[in-house]
Amino acid sequence: MSEPPREVRVAPAGERVLADEQAALRRVATLVARGALPEDVFATVAEEVGRVLPVDMTSICRYEPDRTITFVASWGRAREFFPVGTRLPLGGANLGTIVSETGRSARIDRYSEHTTGALGDRVRAAGVNSSLATPIRVEGRLWGVIAASSKLNWPLPPDAEARLASFTELVATAIANTAARMELRRLADEQGALRRVATLVVRGLPAAEVFAAVVEELERLFDAQATTIARLEPDGTLTIVGSGGSATEHMPVGTRVELQRGMVLAEVARTGRAARVDDDGDADGDLAEVTQRTGVRCSVAVPIMVEGALWGSMGAGTSGMPFPADTEQRMAEFTELVGSAIASIQARVDLAASRARIVAAADAERRRVVRDLHDGAQQRLVHTIITLTGAQRAMANGQDDAAALLAEALDHAQRATTEVRELAHGILPAILTHRGLDAGIGALTSRMSVPVTIDVAVGRLPAQVEATAYFFVAEALTNVVKHANARQAQVTAHVEDGTLHVEVRDDGVGGARSDGSGLLGLADRLAVLDGRLRVETPADGGTLLVAAIPLAAS
Repeated sequence: MSEPPREVRVAPAGERVLADEQAALRRVATLVARGALPEDVFATVAEEVGRVLPVDMTSICRYEPDRTITFVASWGRAREFFPVGTRLPLGGANLGTIVSETGRSARIDRYSEHTTGALGDRVRAAGVNSSLATPIRVEGRLWGVIAASSKLNWPLPPDAEARLASFTELVATAIANTAARMELRRLADEQGALRRVATLVVRGLPAAEVFAAVVEELERLFDAQATTIARLEPDGTLTIVGSGGSATEHMPVGTRVELQRGMVLAEVARTGRAARVDDDGDADGDLAEVTQRTGVRCSVAVPIMVEGALWGSMGAGTSGMPFPADTEQRMAEFTELVGSAIASIQARVDLAASRARIVAAADAERRRVVRDLHDGAQQRLVHTIITLTGAQRAMANGQDDAAALLAEALDHAQRATTEVRELAHGILPAILTHRGLDAGIGALTSRMSVPVTIDVAVGRLPAQVEATAYFFVAEALTNVVKHANARQAQVTAHVEDGTLHVEVRDDGVGGARSDGSGLLGLADRLAVLDGRLRVETPADGGTLLVAAIPLAAS
């Protein structure tokens, strides 16, 4: 007996279209999940959109910062009229411009009658009648557009925008994923560059070799055509200390550059902030000549700061598109190491020439912090001990002032704790920071158990000079209290011939040893700023300590 014929069901056209569209989306999603390159995703999306929509051509475009649009994928007739890489200016009545200005999907059902502009002219030449476009947003920012077009004389289906939008989400995800991978790769490259330069600095190579390595890394990291490192001179000019790319020939090391309006290096020198020029085409004078010789039209420069002061600048230039918007920030992060390298090199040279005991800037900074903790708090603790000793003696003798002495000792101890905490965080006494050396020394001497007269005839000085002078006085007066058995002391300070002179004199027993640990510590502290210590301690008593600190060294 034969079996009854099976019923064959034919899916409605709408179901087949939906199934085809879902299959297309799955294929694109699979590419995105596999981490395919954006250009591969773009090409696939353009083809899949062309197959699921009743259109003759599709394209994916990227909006550029200069108000142009670049075709990154084409399918169908678009391959002939809009090959990948085509770049056209925005403007006029056309879908690319409308989406750019509104950020929303748009359609034109009679393209030949209602379009203008370079993009509209090209679309009409392709014979397009109906077209629609949907924006591509990446992390909330308008990145580009997907367009689908037909030569037919009737509009595209009403649901075409929604169906096209489902593909834009996948394209945006692919772009974001690629951007994230590129960002990780970029960070890895930058960290590698920083490590390589840091290694050179640690090895103690000459500055010229460090600068040469830095400009090479800059050229590679930022895809720059020309790179420079320049030092700002006292007369306002710049000296090239490192150059790479086309700058090697036209702005070699040693070149003295006269700053002029429109030059990014001049803008950095004037403001101390990053600067950029996205088109040097309108430059004139010497700047136009430099632009012509190097081929650079777009440039970015950032300041190099050394110990809080503007040392120079680092720049990069290209003849192509302007650098990305985050270039200044990326270069600024890199200049931090350059500034540290310069500071380390300068410190190493200066300290080697002035004091053999300070063998490296890092060691000097560590010792400075240790000395600050010791010197600033010690006199407080000495007062605490002396007052406690007096209180102990008063209690033993039944005197009434024991409680007052204990309260005074507690006050000194609490203030010492506060000072230790401040110094541990690298904070100078607030009165010194806000009001200067005169006020700082005045507050210091007001708490001394030995009467101190002061004559500080100076205004505000560089912060490092004020700190060094303050702690010199603090350590000297601590020695007076501990060792001099003096009845009084005197502190004077004045500036002469660009040098701060600070003197601490007492009428005690004398006998201070220049090779003692305390005075050696003071000498080392002063040496960091190329300062000098002189000690006079005659046999008939009294001691004079004189510190000379060059202001230019700060």
